[in-house]
Amino acid sequence: MRRLAALLFAALCAASCSSGTARHQDEARPAVGRFASADPGSVNTYWLQAPQGLVVVDTQRSLTDARAALAAVEATGVPIAAILITHSHPDHVGGVGVFRQATAGAPVYASAPVDTSMRTDPLHFYDLTRALPNSDYAPQIAYPDHTFAPGSPIEPAGITLETAEFGPGESETSTVYYDPKSRALFAGDLVADKATPALLEGHSCGWLIDLDRLRTQFPHIGTIYPGHGAPGGPELIDEQRAYLEHFRHLVRTALPDGTDLSEDKLNSIAAELSRDYPGYPSVASLPTLLEENIKSVAQEIRAEDPATLPILCQAR
Repeated sequence: MRRLAALLFAALCAASCSSGTARHQDEARPAVGRFASADPGSVNTYWLQAPQGLVVVDTQRSLTDARAALAAVEATGVPIAAILITHSHPDHVGGVGVFRQATAGAPVYASAPVDTSMRTDPLHFYDLTRALPNSDYAPQIAYPDHTFAPGSPIEPAGITLETAEFGPGESETSTVYYDPKSRALFAGDLVADKATPALLEGHSCGWLIDLDRLRTQFPHIGTIYPGHGAPGGPELIDEQRAYLEHFRHLVRTALPDGTDLSEDKLNSIAAELSRDYPGYPSVASLPTLLEENIKSVAQEIRAEDPATLPILCQAR
């Protein structure tokens, strides 16, 4: 299953070519810019103003996307002073080298677990991504040079940010960055806005637990900047949680007594999700992402022990 997840996740990172958009908060908050690569598989790069320059959050998947995101940042006329990584998935770290080279060595921050995941690549995501047809992925990942302990505050470019580590959930480990002054939270893929997520790693229960802790740990969030989709308020957490709960409910209902998932049941679940969440773009270029998500969650649920299952993950 881990090998299948790796192969399928590599397909998430095949999309290239991109278009940029920018978003600015009101003047009482630091300006935040956004670049979103093209669908399918659109991913966000953000930048925020700090005393010593711009702080960039995540760097796109392909070299083409990274260069386009860099051009959007450089169009501000403000130098890049630091780069933050939320998690190690290929679509968020593929452009680290592009940004580092263009900024004459701006520090790249990541938590120690995310740094380890990037360097070890346990599911071989990067090699698999490079092997895809017409791949435009970096021949070598550029690694962070400023690591920090999970949950430690950091001060990139003169701005103080709180951090918190999550996982396993959407990814094995993931960092969120929070600016308490502006109440801006950079959530990586822990939260998306109206998008079909990737559930291929089989940690939907863990993801629900992560979301509950996120809500508790950061009760004063003003704006969430997700890895996929448009920024929004704290309701994005509730919407992501509701999606996962509904997804698990549909799959669980189709698996009475631990039976296998039939093709008819799989197609029925996919059709119902498409009706319930119309227009939700995929976070990947994989045409069968929804069906593969269903298979992964079905395997996860079959392996769960009801006696030890966290309350948040139990049937409702």
